[in-house]
Amino acid sequence: MKQRYRDLNDKSTFGTSAYGGDGWSPRLLTHGEEIGGVWATCGQNSEWAPLKSVLLHRPGDELAASVDPKSVQMLAPLDLERAQAQHDGIRAAYQAAGVIVHDVAPIGPATPNQMFCADLLLATPDGIILARPASTVRAGEERQVARRLADLGMPIVATLTGKATFEGADALWLDRTTVIIGRGLRTNSEGAEQVSAILQRQGVSTLIVDMPYGTMHLMGMLRITDKDQAVTWPRRTPHAAVQALRARGYDVVFLPDQQEADTNRAMNFVTLGPKKILMVGGNPRSQEFYQNHGIACIAADVDELAKAAGAIGCLTGVLERQRIA
Repeated sequence: MKQRYRDLNDKSTFGTSAYGGDGWSPRLLTHGEEIGGVWATCGQNSEWAPLKSVLLHRPGDELAASVDPKSVQMLAPLDLERAQAQHDGIRAAYQAAGVIVHDVAPIGPATPNQMFCADLLLATPDGIILARPASTVRAGEERQVARRLADLGMPIVATLTGKATFEGADALWLDRTTVIIGRGLRTNSEGAEQVSAILQRQGVSTLIVDMPYGTMHLMGMLRITDKDQAVTWPRRTPHAAVQALRARGYDVVFLPDQQEADTNRAMNFVTLGPKKILMVGGNPRSQEFYQNHGIACIAADVDELAKAAGAIGCLTGVLERQRIA
């Protein structure tokens, strides 16, 4: 044994495979090309292409904190059993549409707002940007998502640092090379700038627009249903956003029933594919409006979950859509 180690020490390592010699195999694929191989499939470059997979968290005992809704930034106390039944209905709707559903499955107690997965990530062609929620009530929720993404084999391309705050519901893909970011209560200037820099490295430009005071997320005032169709909230959607949509050939339609949008969250839907959405039930005028514009609607009841200040779009972390060329 001693002789064998002596022979190894006396022999030069130059030319061996470990040092770049015969047998060395260089890594030639780009990171993006390794998604679907080294890394699990994920990412998106549109808001309207067929939805492939999502991240959900079924609410549990953490909703007991809603008995004091103000302290956890909710609107009213939630009934857990009813909230879970409605969440199960959303899951079933996705699965019936052929969408793969992954669960956060937190380790340890979940925080009260963990179920709002849209806020915690942004899917990009190179992987996932991990969000950094703006509120102390939600601080750390992104850790649970980071762990789950690692378990799934999906790459995290970046996390935010410093005083940056960014929530995924403040970002939407206008086209495959442009993302619009809403700056306001949940996403600050530093967060918008950091996300912009991350996307720029992927060849994606950003348009940063300011949100009206007293609003939550850009998702609540702008949704994209097809490559050339967008639904917006009149008098609330930023002017620059509408201009950017029209410049890209979108038919911008304005939701007529503001009461349904405000109280029942008719805008808080998820696009399943071109002109096909999963929307909040109990919004007949909005549903008729969508259908009159050629949008097929699947409705799910979320009136109990909405007491937590969110609905279907907020509850859904989009992990993958079919890529557009």
